[in-house]
Formats: sequence, structure tokens, C-alpha cells
Amino acid sequence: MRIVANSKVPGPAWDELGEVELLDEWPPRAPLPDVDVLVAVVARVGSAELELFPDLRLVANYGVGYDLVDVEACRARGVAVTNTPGVLDAAVADLTLALILATRRNLVTADRWIREGGWENNWARPRLLGRDLAGSRLGLVGFGRIGREVARRAEVFRMEVSFHTRRSGVALDDLLSMSDVVSLHVPLTDESRGLMSRERLALLPDGATLVNTARGGVVDEEALVDELVSGRISAGLDVFADEPRVPERLLGLPNVVLTPHVGSATVETRAAMTRVLVDNVLAFTRGEPLVTPV
Repeated sequence: MRIVANSKVPGPAWDELGEVELLDEWPPRAPLPDVDVLVAVVARVGSAELELFPDLRLVANYGVGYDLVDVEACRARGVAVTNTPGVLDAAVADLTLALILATRRNLVTADRWIREGGWENNWARPRLLGRDLAGSRLGLVGFGRIGREVARRAEVFRMEVSFHTRRSGVALDDLLSMSDVVSLHVPLTDESRGLMSRERLALLPDGATLVNTARGGVVDEEALVDELVSGRISAGLDVFADEPRVPERLLGLPNVVLTPHVGSATVETRAAMTRVLVDNVLAFTRGEPLVTPV
């Protein structure tokens, strides 16, 4: 059984796979026959990449989101796909709350202010004034496992929580219009791409905050940047439309908190993700049902 990976992943479970060939680059320049399993870590796997692995039978995706993997192309070739759901819900929800707090309380601006020697007269600095979480209205777009974890945390801060899904909750446009903070928790699909359009972003009340720990493509990024440059709203962003590129206009703005797609980046969570990935690969090698098939 030949296993290759475009990157090693953390956690003790990785060693249970035995010999794993680490690729020098992605995609590889030449075809690799006789590869049974590909461990994909933030790697685009489409028709062109699959051509390079003529004998591939499993793509083990490291992460719950699999928008970089062309599942239909894999299915057409008889290639199974797995992901790592469930184990990263708490970590992503924690980061979501951290971004809400950092943005609503201007923590990055305050940190920069003190590093620049601006402690004196800070009481008279309006740009350091934040907004209370207690009593503010949080609108969750998507209410799956991560959305529910965010709701539990937000309720501890006494935020008023509402949600929207395709089948239940508040209508999306109404949710946007009534929320002080909007947090996105939907996968990136053809249906959700650009869901937060220019028209929908305009529905956010003045002073509202948009938090995105889902996928950058869910938002019309150019429209969001325009709104942020205007200063009308603020944002906490962990994901971007064309990662690792971050729109340059965002970099100097005081009303945006930026993190580099680190929603699952805790020691415990990454190790748990590796455990699920390895369990899938081992089940495949033994001819057993996959643990978390896509």
C-alpha cells in the first residue's frame, strides 16, 4: 500500500501510518503510478491533479472543509474521499468568539496603542472605545455543529442569539438587518459562494461586525473591503477568497482583525484531526468501512 502526502500533519497518530512519502511540491511535476492513498493538506485536488495519480483509490483530506477537493471528479474515477469532521468544532468556535471580542473591544488597536507609548490620556481616545457584548444581537449564518458551539459561548456573554439556515430560523436578509454581529458558519458550495453579496453586506447596520471563520468565498470580498474601508462596519476574518493572498487594502485598517486561517490551530485539535485522518486510512488499508467518508 503506497501512501503519499503533500505535508506531514501533527500528532502521535501520524506514526501509525508507517512509511509515508512526502512530496516535494504540489502538484507533482510528473505522474506517480502505484499510489493508493493521498493525504491532502490544504491542497487542490481536481481532475488535473487526479491525472497524476492513475492508481489512486483514496483522498484523505486533512480538515472538515473539502471545497478544494473535486468530489465529483473523484467519484467518477472511483476514488473515495474522507475528511475530519467533529473534532475541530470547539476550536473554531473559540476563535470565532475571540474575533468577536477582539473586534468589538478594539483589542488590536489598543495593543498597538500601548506599544507605541500611547497609554497617557487613553480615556480621551474614542478609537479605543468598544461595544458591550452583553445585550448585543448575534446572527449566525449556518447552525451546524460549529454554529451551535458559537451560540453556547455567546449565551454565556449574554448575547441575544438568532440564526439562519436554508430550512429554519430567521430569513437571511432580516437576520443581517437586525444583528450587531454576524458570524458565518456555512460550507463553501455553489449555493453559498458569494452568499454575502454587496447588497446583503449593505443590510448590516452601521457599526455592525462581520466575523468569518468559514470560507472566504462565502463573501463578496471586494464588496466587503469597500465596506471596511468606508469604516461603516468592522470585521474579524480568519479566511479569505484567494488564500494566502489577503487584500492589501485591509492591512492598514484599524477596524479589521486578521488571522491566517487558524480556526483549528490548537495542539489538541490538530492531533485529533490527525487521529481521524489516520483512522480513515487504516480502515481503508484493512478493507473496512471508512470512518468519515464524504
